[in-house]
Amino acid sequence: MPLYHDDDQAMLADTATSFMAEEGSIAKQLRHWRDRDCKDGFGHELWKQMAEMGFTGMLVGEDDGGLGMGHVEAGIVLEEIGRNLTPSPFLTSSVLAATALKHGSNDLKGRYLPGLIEGESVFAVAIDETAKHRPSRIACRAEKSGNGFKLTGSKSFVIHGASADMIVVAARTSGSDEDADGITLFAVPKDAANMSHNAVRLVDSSVATHTKFDGVELDGDAVIGEVDGGREILNAVLTAGRVGAAAEGVGVARGAMDMTIDYLKQRKQFGKLIGEFQALQHRASHLYSEVEIARAVVIKTQQLLDGGSEQAELMSSVAKAKVAKAAGLAVKEGVQMHGGIGMTDEYDIGLYMKRDRALQEFLGDAYFHANRVAEMSGY
Repeated sequence: MPLYHDDDQAMLADTATSFMAEEGSIAKQLRHWRDRDCKDGFGHELWKQMAEMGFTGMLVGEDDGGLGMGHVEAGIVLEEIGRNLTPSPFLTSSVLAATALKHGSNDLKGRYLPGLIEGESVFAVAIDETAKHRPSRIACRAEKSGNGFKLTGSKSFVIHGASADMIVVAARTSGSDEDADGITLFAVPKDAANMSHNAVRLVDSSVATHTKFDGVELDGDAVIGEVDGGREILNAVLTAGRVGAAAEGVGVARGAMDMTIDYLKQRKQFGKLIGEFQALQHRASHLYSEVEIARAVVIKTQQLLDGGSEQAELMSSVAKAKVAKAAGLAVKEGVQMHGGIGMTDEYDIGLYMKRDRALQEFLGDAYFHANRVAEMSGY
């Protein structure tokens, strides 16, 4: 397939671009909520507006009331979220949790998907149990208790955990911590007894939690999929999330690059525009090529995922690693080419660097995914 958007996707891109630039801008959202020390880190009114635009239910099937779109379309929205640094639960709710709920019972779908589609609900996904991404190790346990389960353990850096109406939790129902099998996913409601959150504000001003489960009682219908059969679902959730995070990372890279190029066209030094200096032109050209290559990798991965290709899982790591390098270059070059003003909070370029740093760690950094690509390729 060609690595560009078709006519319908281009129309969606135009809509998402104008909406995020107007309603999700840095001044209107990120700085507004950050400077007010918002406990959720994002605006619920914008989330409802995104629902009115049809964004929140993009990956929900039409039979369940959603739009039944694919990851290419979701990636278009995520790219604009990244470009504008818009604080939003779209990635955790409309991509990761929505992917998990595809495997849930009709009862679970009926309980949670309408709220997502209407922008009334926010979801989180709790996977990691340490500071670094390590989904192969899950020690949080769910033991049989009557007709349900009792959940005990902890999860680290649960994005939007404190504001979530439901958290998708990966827990061990059999085997040892490192076993590939024996994993079950649960939909844990926000009002579950014996669940506590310790909120932490990340470098990009988003809010995560260290969440503890101290014997949380869950009904049997809280299980997503089959008991002990959650590893395959978890892999699907991680693949979708990594592709989504890569798409948002492309937006961060393009936003930082566009701001930097605009600055090169305006700032004068030694009697001429700094963009006329060949050394800076070379750096800008190199940056542009790296960002465009990363974007092409992401689009290809989205297409593979939408097509059900077995290569999608491997390519999700290729995309995450490639975008991490490109976005890291974009924000670094952006701050450097802006000079001293690039180090100030008053100028937005530094905010792109902060978002990039947080996004790189989400679901695995470049080193994690480079190693994963090597292992999956037989090296």
